[in-house]
Amino acid sequence: MQFFAKPFVAAIEVTAGSISVGDTVRFRGTTTDLEQRIESMEIDRKPVTTVVAGQSVGIKVRDRVREHDKVFKLVVQP
Repeated sequence: MQFFAKPFVAAIEVTAGSISVGDTVRFRGTTTDLEQRIESMEIDRKPVTTVVAGQSVGIKVRDRVREHDKVFKLVVQP
């Protein structure tokens, strides 16, 4: 994962499953604990709504995340 400060964007590679706009993700690391809903994603500066395993995507984040943070998709159990 990489982080770009202006605007706050995390570049992540999806390694399993998929993520979509509207999903909630959590960034966890030594000094990071950020949970947020995905409001927008881009691949090569083009908006996308869903990405699958093997794709890299930029996600706008509301706070700083760090290179070695782990990213988890949160799933609501019925």
